[in-house]
Amino acid sequence: MMNLEQARFNMVEQQIRTWDVLDNDILELLYTVPREEFVPAARRSFAFADLELPIGGGARMWTPKMEARVLQDLGLRKSDRVLEVGTGSGYFCALLAHRSAHVHSIEINEDLAALGRANLARHGAANVTLERGDGSRGCPGNAPYDVIVLTGSIPVLPHGLLDQLSPSGRLFAVIGERPIMNATLIRREPGGGTSNSILFETVIAPLANCEHPVRFRF
Repeated sequence: MMNLEQARFNMVEQQIRTWDVLDNDILELLYTVPREEFVPAARRSFAFADLELPIGGGARMWTPKMEARVLQDLGLRKSDRVLEVGTGSGYFCALLAHRSAHVHSIEINEDLAALGRANLARHGAANVTLERGDGSRGCPGNAPYDVIVLTGSIPVLPHGLLDQLSPSGRLFAVIGERPIMNATLIRREPGGGTSNSILFETVIAPLANCEHPVRFRF
């Protein structure tokens, strides 16, 4: 039988710290939110492995080190309003909820929406609003947001998504197409411009209905 706490400890010390995640509050949060309870039962023995875990509908959970790194780089504050596009299993949503005032999370896949809702209800995340729908262009009706997170990759940033950020807001997205994608943090500057930081290279599944660049044919 797997020793859950030893496996969790190994995940934090061997995967996450070594990826420069050193914020003690985030490291403590990884012990507080039980990742194994958000993983499909058939894959629970891999809950702490350095793997993307399939959760159905072609979707996969991020690796633990990516979850922790993105959470740290977003610099969440307890006053932040967050939009998450792609609820998935609900695990990253639960992490966001612990660090912010409110999370509005949208999931297009019916089965995943039900999975995420059940997992978050079991966890008792009270400051989360879940919606089933297409969030590939954001959710302008509830804007502005202090933080926007896209959990699937996009070839290009959707038009109008930055307009849904508050002043000094942050947006995380994995931008590009196979084989090259960049995990990117975009900050809205007080003067209205933006600054982009490439955090790391990765390849993850695409966001449903994401916007594609115009390609000319001759």
